[in-house]
Amino acid sequence: VYAPQTDNLGGAGGFSVGVKVAYDLGAEWFWVMDDDVAVLPDGIEKLAKWGRDHDVIQGGKLDFDGGPFYWQYNFIVPLGIPNPIAPAAFGSAGYRVMNTLCFEGGLFRRRIVEKIGLPDPRFFIYWDDTMYGYLASKVTNSIVVPDVVMRRTRDISNWGIAGLRQLNSTSDMNRYHILRNRGYMARYFMVHGDYRPVLFALGTAATVAKEVIRLVAVDREHVRTGLVQIAKGWRDSHKLMHDPKWRPMPPLVRQ
Repeated sequence: VYAPQTDNLGGAGGFSVGVKVAYDLGAEWFWVMDDDVAVLPDGIEKLAKWGRDHDVIQGGKLDFDGGPFYWQYNFIVPLGIPNPIAPAAFGSAGYRVMNTLCFEGGLFRRRIVEKIGLPDPRFFIYWDDTMYGYLASKVTNSIVVPDVVMRRTRDISNWGIAGLRQLNSTSDMNRYHILRNRGYMARYFMVHGDYRPVLFALGTAATVAKEVIRLVAVDREHVRTGLVQIAKGWRDSHKLMHDPKWRPMPPLVRQ
């Protein structure tokens, strides 16, 4: 089913609309992905075996160069940042419990959508999948598995850090939303009793530091404009945190 939109809703809006279209069609499972990844021929078969016992599953993927791609599956909630040193090994269980999600290949069941609602389109881009995974972790044990089910296809400038980990190039638009959308993130934490003002402010400072390092290391030609967008996003996040009209996305089925 092809459902083009007349307005630019961003990635977050596109995922929200797509999940709603599939939900209204009666879909039992939702497998979401960006347009710069390619599914491997046996990808869905590899994920299907995990669906017998789990409602939210994240498969592994290859980077654009064919090497393994490390995804930060552990989210440090009080700080509001991914854990950059979470172990990459899966251990004897064959999977790791996660409290986040990536819309590059995240697979989740209908009853999860019923409980936590549609992905929030207000993020426009960035943190929308992270927060959807956070909400899902409130109602189920989500897992990340080692099975490689897709590969990234877009070559992105990056700075390699400690083997598997890397810091990728990004755009000024991303930089703005990375900071702005922390306002939405904080609001969801407030709803669920996880907001810790001092620790969250520390996480925001760490996010700013990371983006400045990214500018200097891999996006040096955008330092001036990038710093402006980081500052604007930071400022606007405070406005969102005090917006009296904000409400979380509602569940689709009342419990």
